[in-house]
Amino acid sequence: MDNIRLMLILALGAILFLIYQAWMQDYGPMQQTPIASEDQTSTLPSPAESAAAPTDAPDAPTPITDTEAPPVVDANTTQTSSASNLISVETDLIRAQISAIGGTIESMWLKEYARVADQPEDKFRLLKPQPPNMFIVQSGLLGGADVKLPNHKARFTAEQQAFALTDDADSMTVELRWSSETGVDVFKRYRFTRGSYLIEVEQEVLNNGAKPLQLRVYDQLQRTELYDPAKSSFIHTYTGAVYYSPELKYKKESFGDISDTALKITVTDGWIAMIQHYFMAAWIPPTQSAQTFYTKAVAGDRYIIGTYSPAVQVPAGQSHTFSSRLFAGPKLHDTLAKIAPGLELTVDYGWLTVLAEPIHWLLTLIHKVVGNWGWAIIILTILIKAAFYKLSETSYKSMANMRKLAPRMQALKDRYGDDKDRMNQAMMEMYKKEKINPLGGCLPILVQIPVFIALYWVLLESVELRHAPFMLWLNNLTAPDPFYVLPLIMGVSMFVQQKLNPPPPDPIQAKVLMALPFVFTVFFAFFPSGLVLYWTVNQLLSIAQQWYITQRIEKADKVKRGH
Repeated sequence: MDNIRLMLILALGAILFLIYQAWMQDYGPMQQTPIASEDQTSTLPSPAESAAAPTDAPDAPTPITDTEAPPVVDANTTQTSSASNLISVETDLIRAQISAIGGTIESMWLKEYARVADQPEDKFRLLKPQPPNMFIVQSGLLGGADVKLPNHKARFTAEQQAFALTDDADSMTVELRWSSETGVDVFKRYRFTRGSYLIEVEQEVLNNGAKPLQLRVYDQLQRTELYDPAKSSFIHTYTGAVYYSPELKYKKESFGDISDTALKITVTDGWIAMIQHYFMAAWIPPTQSAQTFYTKAVAGDRYIIGTYSPAVQVPAGQSHTFSSRLFAGPKLHDTLAKIAPGLELTVDYGWLTVLAEPIHWLLTLIHKVVGNWGWAIIILTILIKAAFYKLSETSYKSMANMRKLAPRMQALKDRYGDDKDRMNQAMMEMYKKEKINPLGGCLPILVQIPVFIALYWVLLESVELRHAPFMLWLNNLTAPDPFYVLPLIMGVSMFVQQKLNPPPPDPIQAKVLMALPFVFTVFFAFFPSGLVLYWTVNQLLSIAQQWYITQRIEKADKVKRGH
């Protein structure tokens, strides 16, 4: 095995990786086809739906018996126009719409993130009540079959239809109320905080009736498949449900998994979420409370992950408050780590998380100093290259020594022709005589591969880099280079580096190596420019180091021959 063969293996691995990405795009989870235009109004249930049990509510056992019974919807609610059911909410970070039907958060725009880079006034919409990309946040109460409690289809009322966080306030509470004929009052409160995507949610139950009340609370996330016509065919990121428990750690429940088998497990100190590239929504139940996590697939290609609490008894004349937290916003690693254990794992670095997290920390630290993500990528690449300088030096010394032997290797090939056994034997004798290890260049390269793969995932998953400008024509590091300058530089640098390596004796290998720069140039033309920037800088540094080491060895060899 020589370095040429290693390069071919690495190139094959990269090509297979790209093929896998394309396969996931074509044959992985199907994307939701757009079937409706965006509508910012709330969809009301029909009278028949109001009287029937919602199919998208959890199949939780009733608090009174062990039999499963769906929640009862208040059939006495009256229906009005959709516009009157929307309660608008605005803070310094978000603009949202809460429906009076169920208190569902059905729309949310993130004010610090644009939908597309060249239209900063068009804000990114995370939550949406209709397909394509339907994504809503629901909650409610469950009781016995003969108990009227508000689920996510019951009508609430609010004192006002618009709430805005004032400049002199640090937080704001949106309160909705539901009342029944039996004397039960429910207050659903959302508390928004300045500078935070974390929302505190309370459901206070006042039992003014004559009998004790047994009930449980549920919180769930419901969405369809992600449809993104601008998504790269070469980059695959996970969209779907995830949950965390101290025992099982971070687990994914894809839409296919939800369709095949419904999840139902009991978890203490965990959380549930729906994630997509860069953004997410998560319910974080109270700690030290055994919660049941569940998934469900319902009509319309909608998927649910949720959690419901143990049964609680509220005596007559008393009250009980259920509390939970909702995070809806960007997947900011450091922010998520402070909210709940394991929540930062939604920034999915894959199996190299142990390497990716310190790389992300260092990249963020560099950005705080230089203030530009493009320069931060360049500096980080230089630092990583410097850290591996000695390993790379060993590899390049081996390549330089192999390069010196190239004419003699060609002479052996001409002498022995197709007799590979005798040729290999002669080559091993030559390596032994010259004290050269043909594997000397392999191990240093293999050791560095996990680090550079981890850096790849950091650049791909970090929402901080989304739409981040660099310089000149590169105004969006998460979009491909519009003029293909970086991919061309990368391709040329790859070709130059090949010329520094010993030429392969096999003409077929030589032709394959000659084609690789062109193949990779085409692939990288569709990659985010931030990734191409990192790869190009790394390639240029490798060329400089390899050229320097090769020149030093050749000079030393000339001096040795001169004496």
